[in-house]
Amino acid sequence: MESSNFKVVLKTIQYREQDCFAIGFVYHEKLNAFVKKLPNVKWSKSNKTFYVPKKKLSLHRLYTLLQEKGVYVDYSSVISKQAKTISKKQKRKPRNISEANKQVVREFVNYLRGLRLSENTVRVYFTFVADFVEFIGKKPLDELSNLDVRLFVENQVKYKRYAISTHRQLVSAIKHFGTFLPDSQLSVEELKRPSKSRYLPTVLSKEEVIDLLRATKNLKHRTILAMLYSAGLRISEVLNLQLRDIDVDRRQLFIKNAKGRKDRVVVLAESFIPLLHNYYMTYAPNIYFIENPKGGKYSAGSIRTFIKKSCKGAHITKRISPHSLRHSYATHLIEDGVGLRHVQDLLGHSKPETTMIYTHVAKKDLLQIRSPLDAAILALDKTDNKQLKQTLSRNIGG
Repeated sequence: MESSNFKVVLKTIQYREQDCFAIGFVYHEKLNAFVKKLPNVKWSKSNKTFYVPKKKLSLHRLYTLLQEKGVYVDYSSVISKQAKTISKKQKRKPRNISEANKQVVREFVNYLRGLRLSENTVRVYFTFVADFVEFIGKKPLDELSNLDVRLFVENQVKYKRYAISTHRQLVSAIKHFGTFLPDSQLSVEELKRPSKSRYLPTVLSKEEVIDLLRATKNLKHRTILAMLYSAGLRISEVLNLQLRDIDVDRRQLFIKNAKGRKDRVVVLAESFIPLLHNYYMTYAPNIYFIENPKGGKYSAGSIRTFIKKSCKGAHITKRISPHSLRHSYATHLIEDGVGLRHVQDLLGHSKPETTMIYTHVAKKDLLQIRSPLDAAILALDKTDNKQLKQTLSRNIGG
């Protein structure tokens, strides 16, 4: 069928107490004949459209049948309704996955753990793959193709509004799943991730850091913020830090099993030690550096909450997170002349390229660059200082 110019619009309708897909298109004899032959498709006189019950033919299968014939399919109306349903903060219903496929997903989780991925990564990949298996419906896993992946990724990215980083994680999860499946037709090497976004980190000035600490009245909260900044720790590293890993005499912190399963040693700030001693004598933690009132691990949510409060008290309008203090630590080290290699080790970065982003926000070298405006004004200043003042201070249009 010569159908490169054919277009079909799918919509959701209620017909005879069933959820159905309405199949709309500008009449063409060949396209009309093809749609008639689709499985379970019927004509509705009252709606004047072809339709098919959802339980008889899934969106994915309907799309595939049309797309294989070169028909352009607009299903945005269907997905838009689904997205509105998802956006309502309701308890998620159990996924509609067969028992056989559920077992495959469970085995995939074991495979990820066998790769020694972190539990957080395993959990994220499991969610993406379970959503993917639900999306393909009854299609056998050994018949999966890159087209199935493309349709799923387009669906998730567009209607769940995933950020670039989440999009990359999604593709990584599917690539792992394709490698795991023994008889898959997926071409894993052809699945492309979008390029990483290279946003400059939000950094506090040294003065703002001091203002933030002064505005934090609670001793425990102030100690946490001081530790995050003075050692450049990730929030997970602060929460998992145990008292036995703090060597006050040698002014060292031993960060164990951090991101990438790496250990490292970080310098403990000398000015932080009196604050640490005061905190320890007041709260008497047992195992962890910072503990909740019941003695267990402190929560990341609590830290984020009081940071917002402290920023407000310090009149800091930048959007600050716990990781912003780590960014500030790295940037200030570079501004103070510490070499990139040392900063990389202190932060626990695997690649120097990750550390180099802080050179873009460090002021040390940038402040030595003269703006062309300053050069022009300096040249004018030598000839006519009176004209200079008039040029810059005069009102516009005056």
